[in-house]
Amino acid sequence: MKVILKEDVETLGKRGDTIKVTDGYARNYLIPKGLALEATSISARAIEHEKKLIAKRAEKEKKNAEAMLAAFSGVAVTIARKTADQEKLFGSVTTKDIEKALEEKGLTVQRKQIALEEPIKQLGEYPVKVRLYPGIAADITVKVVEEG
Repeated sequence: MKVILKEDVETLGKRGDTIKVTDGYARNYLIPKGLALEATSISARAIEHEKKLIAKRAEKEKKNAEAMLAAFSGVAVTIARKTADQEKLFGSVTTKDIEKALEEKGLTVQRKQIALEEPIKQLGEYPVKVRLYPGIAADITVKVVEEG
């Protein structure tokens, strides 16, 4: 049976691909789970239309990300924290703290867009990437200073 994938299926293909699978696999797994549609001329046209809409949306998101890249260039945020010893912090600076500091500067991002390998646990300046769109990332500087 030929089916059109509605979502990416790791072992079969990507969304919108037309593939041939066994009848039982299609009827008992792919179609009931909403992963695929039976390939007919109507469903093929619907998928093509959906692909065009997704492409338009992706282009718009990319343009927005490129505009945001200019706003993020050269941004530095300062976060004040209490320290235990000379350089060590009580707790750490996480993506949540960076997100809050960026919002205070009028820059809105989601926490998952901030690429921080591990929480910051010492005073200093740290380069941090903010992923705005696949392939487009802004570099910001996070300055952690002693509170008080």
